[in-house]
Amino acid sequence: MGLRRPNQVEAVIAPLEAHERPRVSTPAVVAAPHQPTAADLIYDQILSRVEPALAVRMSRTELMIRIEQLIAEIADQRRLLLNQQEQQALAAEMVDDMIGLGPLEPLLHDDTISDILVNGPRQTYIERRGKLELTDVRFRNNAHVLHVAQRIASAIGRRVDEASPMLDARLADGSRVNVIILPLSLKGPCISIRKFTRSFLDFSKLVAFNSVSADLSRALEITARCRLNIIISGGTGSGKTTMLNAMSSLISQGERIVTIEDTAELQLQQPHVVSLETRPASIEGSGQITARDLVRNALRMRPDRIIIGECRGAEAFDMLQAMNTGHNGSMSTVHANSSRDALARIENMVLMANVNLPDRAILGQIVSALDVIVQVERMRDGTRRVTELTEIVGMEEDVITLATLFSFKYDGENADGTIKGSFEATGTRPRFLSRLEYYGLGAAFLKAIAPKSVEI
Repeated sequence: MGLRRPNQVEAVIAPLEAHERPRVSTPAVVAAPHQPTAADLIYDQILSRVEPALAVRMSRTELMIRIEQLIAEIADQRRLLLNQQEQQALAAEMVDDMIGLGPLEPLLHDDTISDILVNGPRQTYIERRGKLELTDVRFRNNAHVLHVAQRIASAIGRRVDEASPMLDARLADGSRVNVIILPLSLKGPCISIRKFTRSFLDFSKLVAFNSVSADLSRALEITARCRLNIIISGGTGSGKTTMLNAMSSLISQGERIVTIEDTAELQLQQPHVVSLETRPASIEGSGQITARDLVRNALRMRPDRIIIGECRGAEAFDMLQAMNTGHNGSMSTVHANSSRDALARIENMVLMANVNLPDRAILGQIVSALDVIVQVERMRDGTRRVTELTEIVGMEEDVITLATLFSFKYDGENADGTIKGSFEATGTRPRFLSRLEYYGLGAAFLKAIAPKSVEI
């Protein structure tokens, strides 16, 4: 990775997508002068012999075989000392540049990596097991990063340029991508990739990872089965979508579920699921379909449950309306640092809908619609945990009253640097107990939340 090559390489790779490449003036990256290596010479020779239009039509295996053959021929002709391992590494890097995402390809295939963060050509971080790590991945210059970003954009029929310097996209494997370029990003083009996880985490795995205790797991399972309206709250990367996947997996197979997301990430296991995805505006500024539009449309689709991947705007009002009009068991996530903050966020998002309702009426809508809030957090040791399970009880004057059913208490640090603490159940009898009893799970829920403390 990160082999230095002469500047003319850019001119050779460019025709691969010349009709799509952006017209962005990027400042030159000053590189220290160096003597051309064997890899540099071979790279130039290969690109002069391989027709770009033909390369993009070949399969990766076919192109890899062809490039390896050419590398061997050129190395033999010029008497360049490259062993077989070096030849294969150079071939793989060239193929990645031609038909893949260049230096990012190995990171995309590493299942231990959850996030890839490119901050310009010289700095790429990854997140592994909840911790950020600086890698040795390097791009040649800003134009090389931009080429990768443009390849991502062109795959979904969009582009990245000065007129549209930001992009939200999804890779073919479902990974979520954000791109921001010059002049907005002063460090050069930045690419942020949240990788799509193929492994489904159910509650048994979350217990094994100490994300929840066995009793808390049982309480969460019951709230999902008994059609309570649930908000999952937490910061960025705290595990909200993972928790939403785990809870939604407990929905009955006989229910019709409509999901609404900006970028499809949910992995529902039921057979009757309709997945809806928002659409950004075109370059001309038309054609946008918002989450609020999709929530309104979902109400006409005879859903048993509506699941909104993330509530971040005016769709919060329509979500509350749906929850209050018979669509019990609906779920969503919000960005907030506590259960109380989550309610304030929802109130602010309802106000974004420009509804002429007094504050007390909005709070009343929230109280009547929502049942519980699940607060999740990514802790400093990288572990993602449920820190609080909170019931929305009612209102006292203009304040929503909450009751904690479960909480995580921090007790210090273990010798290996992991967080030490305990999951504590309060034993508070919830107001929605009659709903649980209707499904025959009231006694099981009371047993799960009986006062106790479980250390981890």
